[in-house]
Amino acid sequence: MAQQSATKAPDKQHVGTGSVFLSFAPWIIFGVIASPSTWEYAVLAALIASLVLSGQDLLRKKLRVLDVTGIVFFAVLSVLALALDRGQLDWVEKYAQVISNGLVAVVALGSLLFDPFTAQYARESSPRSVWDSPVFKHINRVLTALWGMAFALMTLSTWLAIRYPSQSDWFNWVIPVVLLVWVVKFTQRYPESYKARVT
Repeated sequence: MAQQSATKAPDKQHVGTGSVFLSFAPWIIFGVIASPSTWEYAVLAALIASLVLSGQDLLRKKLRVLDVTGIVFFAVLSVLALALDRGQLDWVEKYAQVISNGLVAVVALGSLLFDPFTAQYARESSPRSVWDSPVFKHINRVLTALWGMAFALMTLSTWLAIRYPSQSDWFNWVIPVVLLVWVVKFTQRYPESYKARVT
């Protein structure tokens, strides 16, 4: 019976993929809108999205690391936008996307040292009996590492867009979108694929 429950965990994690994506939504909104002339609007939109998407969790005092990071990061940028003049914010305007992508990568990869961030979503739709199973832990280490690597590559890509403006469409749009689509599809398929290999 315990073995049967353990093998169900990946199925349950598959159901939770949408929740993972929703936590990334504010960062994606920021990445899409942010530019040297619009980053203030991008920060406001991302902060509102973070608060709305985390609203129920805020009321239940149940926040996940990526949600907390998003709320704090976009709130700090909003305060900076109000408190400092444009001349003091040149570096933010220029590197806003690089900073946001880099922060997500650090949070995701850093969570591997403690509790892989995807496990926080998987636990919401998985029975408590499987949370400590090797299958559950392996799947979440892999998924968390992949999300972290994807955002690390997006950090590099958006930095290259600054270095090579003539190729900015590729570095700011094409490569990040391809990476996001790939990691979302991988997240949807991997739990079932891994379960099939180990059972």
